[in-house]
This record gives sequence, C-alpha cells and structure tokens, in this order.
Amino acid sequence: MLGISLTDWLVIAVYLLGITFIGSLAARKVTSSASLFMGDRKFGKAMMVFFGFGSGTHSDQAVSVAAKTYGVGASGIWYQWLWLFVTPFFWVITPVFRRMRAITTADFFEFRYNRSVALLFALVGCLQLMVNTGVMLKGAGAMITAVSGGAISPVLAVWMMALMFTTYGILGGLSAAVITDFIQGILTIILSFLLVPFALHAVGGIDGLREVIADDSKFSLVAPTGITFFYIAVIALNALFGWVAQPTSMPCSAAGKTELEGRIGFTGGMLIKRVCTVAWVIVGMCAIGMYMGREIEPDQIYGLMAKDLLPQIMPGLIGLFIASLLAGVMSTCDVFMVTSAALFTENIYKSYIAPDKPDTHYIFVGRTASIVVVLLGIFFAFTLESVVSGLEIFWKVSSMMAVAFWGGLFWRGATAAGAWAGTLAAFTALLFTSELQLFGWSLWDFNQGVAPYLPDTMIFEGKLYLPWQMIFYTVAGVATLVLVSMYTRREEQSKLDKFYECVRTPIQGEEPETEPFTLPPGVEPAPRNVLVQHPDFEIPKPSAVTVLGFLGTWVLVGSLIGVFFWIF
Repeated sequence: MLGISLTDWLVIAVYLLGITFIGSLAARKVTSSASLFMGDRKFGKAMMVFFGFGSGTHSDQAVSVAAKTYGVGASGIWYQWLWLFVTPFFWVITPVFRRMRAITTADFFEFRYNRSVALLFALVGCLQLMVNTGVMLKGAGAMITAVSGGAISPVLAVWMMALMFTTYGILGGLSAAVITDFIQGILTIILSFLLVPFALHAVGGIDGLREVIADDSKFSLVAPTGITFFYIAVIALNALFGWVAQPTSMPCSAAGKTELEGRIGFTGGMLIKRVCTVAWVIVGMCAIGMYMGREIEPDQIYGLMAKDLLPQIMPGLIGLFIASLLAGVMSTCDVFMVTSAALFTENIYKSYIAPDKPDTHYIFVGRTASIVVVLLGIFFAFTLESVVSGLEIFWKVSSMMAVAFWGGLFWRGATAAGAWAGTLAAFTALLFTSELQLFGWSLWDFNQGVAPYLPDTMIFEGKLYLPWQMIFYTVAGVATLVLVSMYTRREEQSKLDKFYECVRTPIQGEEPETEPFTLPPGVEPAPRNVLVQHPDFEIPKPSAVTVLGFLGTWVLVGSLIGVFFWIF
C-alpha cells in the first residue's frame, strides 16, 4: 500500500482525521476578524509554550539539519542553532509585541511610519511566509517519499498535507493553530527522538561512529571551513536582526493573556526546539556511518533512516513517524497561513481595496486569502533546488525590513522615506550579490562577474561566502535608512509620543481589546525611563524580571552547548 503497511496507514488516518476535527472545533470561537487572526489573546503559559514550539519547529528543519550534518558533520547543527544565541533576546523582545496591542506586525509600520510602509511590509511579509511554507512542504515531501521507498511522490505528499492544515486553519484561524499546536508539538518531540536510540544502536553508539568515520573534524561543533566561528556569529546576528520583521513574531508573542505568557511561551518553546535539534544531528551523524559510500539524496536522509530502522522494532512506528512529521509541518504552516491572511486582509485589502465593510466580509476575505497563500507556497516548493537552499533564501528575505523595524523602535529620527529607502537598498544589495534568473536565463551572476576579484577570505566553494553577503545587505540597509532619514521630514511629534507611550506601557492583567497602539480607558502611560538620555533615542531600561530571565536563559543556552559538546 504505497510502501506503507496497513497498520501504519491506520495510525496516519486516525491522526489526520482527529487533528482536523479538533482544529475545526475552534471555528465556533471565530466571532470577528480579530479572533480569526489573534485568537482573542486568551491563551495561558502551557498553550503558548507549545504554540511557540509548534509554530517555530517543523519537519523540514529535521530534514535540513540531518542533510547538512550528513555532508559536513556535527557542525551542521548550526543550520538551526543559528537561533540559539538569539533565544535569550526573545525574553526581552516578546513583551514589546504584546504592548503594541496590534494584530499584525504591519500595524507597527503603519502607526510608526505610515500606511505605505505597512503595505511594503505586508508584501514582503507575504513573500517570507510563501518562501517558508514552500521550504517546509519541500522537506516534508522529500521525507515521506524516502519513508515510503519512493512509492508516495513528493507532489502527492505536499498536496495531502496542504489540504489538511488549510481545512482547519481556514475555519478556526489562530485559535485552531494554537489548539492543534499543543497536540502536534508533542508529536514533533516524538518525531525528533524516535530514531535516536535505534540509529545509535545500528552504528554501535558514538564510539562505533568514531571507528567508522576517520575524519575527526566531522565530530567538531565548529568546522575548519564553511561553518566557522565567523559564520556562526554573523548568521546569529542576522537571525536576531531579522526575527522581529517576521510576520509570525506578532502572533507568537502577543496571543497570550499577558506579557509573561508571551515570554514564557516563546522562549520556552524555542528552548525545547534547541534540544530537539541535538536529536536531528545525532541521526545525521549515524547516517554517515550507515550509508558511507552510497549515493543518497541528502534531503531524504532522515526519511531513509526511518524506513530502514523503525519497521524492525514494531508495527505502526512508521505510521507514528509520518503522523509526527505531518504534525511538524501542519503546526507551522497553519500559523503562516493565518498570519499571511491577516497581513493581506488587514493591511492591504481593508486599507486600500475595500474599507468600511462588515466584519463578516473581512473574515471571508481572510479565509480566501489563506487558500491563495498556500497555493503560492506549493508552487514555490516545486521550484526549490533543495531544502537547505530554500532555508538560506528565507534567512535573507526575513531580514529585509528589519532595518525599518529596529530603526523605528529605538530612534525617533527614522522616517517613512528612510524605511522605504533602507528596505530597497537591502533588497538591491541582496540581488546584486546573488544570481538572477528569468525562465532559466541568467540575467546576472555575482559569483561569475565580481566574486573572482574579491579576497579569498570572502569566497567559499567558488561563491561569495554567505556571512559576507549578509554583512553587505545589512550595512547597505542601515546606512541608507540613517542617511535618508536625516534629510527627510520626521513624523509628527504627537504621533511619535502616542506610539512610544503605548510600547513602554505594560499590559495591565487581561486587558480588553483596543485599536492597535491605543491604551485601554483608564490606563495611564508609563513614564519614560531610557538608557540613553537623549530625546531622539527610545531604548528603555530593563526591569528586574527582564534581566533575571535574560541571564537565566543564557545559563540554559550554555548548558545545552556543554551537553552537545560532551556527546561528541
């Protein structure tokens, strides 16, 4: 039966039908467009932890980390641990999103700058979500194909997954995403660790791996070339820089009852993900020992390991593996779908196409937009060369509007013209340092035209070294934002005052919903208390809770690195 036993199919069917039914029950919670896109901010700590974990963890990450590890060794972990050093900053940043009292990140750009910058973010944000959805579907399709021994095509796998998460996501919105992520998060953890003991047993443990793999650098946390200390540092900074401009940062930070739910939820969820990443690397390392000398598509390593190991243990494990795999994809794609629908509906359709319509009209438009975004993601999935290449594209695109976000959050002098110019300059630098193709024709190739004249330290495997490309577009964006803002008209003082008053005023318990960047009746703005005593800079002094949580998260990050170092 398509390379999978009847018992496995029963496990998969029970999961798919069950999760679709549970997610669809959330449809009764959708009474307005705000509840569709933000879930009325009613979720507690446990739900937010698994929401943060589920929305930020998906099976294509297991595919990409295992594939990269199979090629370079243990240092492949940095293809997901690039976020490891960002994790403590989530504790600091998530309250800012909650205090905005907004529905989408585009609301930030509208109230800090103007509607045109919000439109720009909505377009770039939908592009990000399309790319990320495509990467996930690509990775999951490759894994299912490998598990079934090629009997299930990637095309069939992709369409099957899309149909399921689109069904309950359209009906239940963000509430469905949070509820199903609680269940799917547990299954994703099972997926991450299910193969580890069997894979280690197959190669004789870590000591057995060392006997098979002669190259000691494969066991190093940092590679001598490629994934070096410089690579890790720049990728981590790019991740921190770009996270705030990801459209999913708003719902993941602001769907909880208070600021503390957002802090504990997202920071805790991401720490669980870092632990799961260790399991993915162990599987990739074991694959080196098991398949040495064989020609294997790297994207299929994780699925191939499951196919070869799990049936020997007991019936139904392949079904559980695929169900967990589907959970990892669906738990994130549903969030991406709802978030992109919110961006289109709230910041494009409502603002520019059809304002002042009944709320039921916007709910219908949001659900329709969800389907379109998923279809575009599927199209992108079929154009990707590999999961790893798709992941690198996402890293870059997600940073394009980060310049405008950070500038607007901390500097009163940032202007709408500067935000536009900084974003376009970053995109221009990115495109200039890449290869541009149209219908198979190469329009420009930086690596052929310019790279040969650069110093050897800036080149890796005949191409511009990825960290240097990130440095180029980041510097171009920041410099352009600052220069243009200095010579263009500032936003109105009263508008900026209202914006910063809202951002620095903590949430007062379970606040009633208000318009974005509007304090509820009776709530007085918090006094201005900044680190830099200058009227143009709005960098707040951290509270005791912020400092203690930040330092405590760093202790956990250091402990995790120590455990990983000890394993290998």
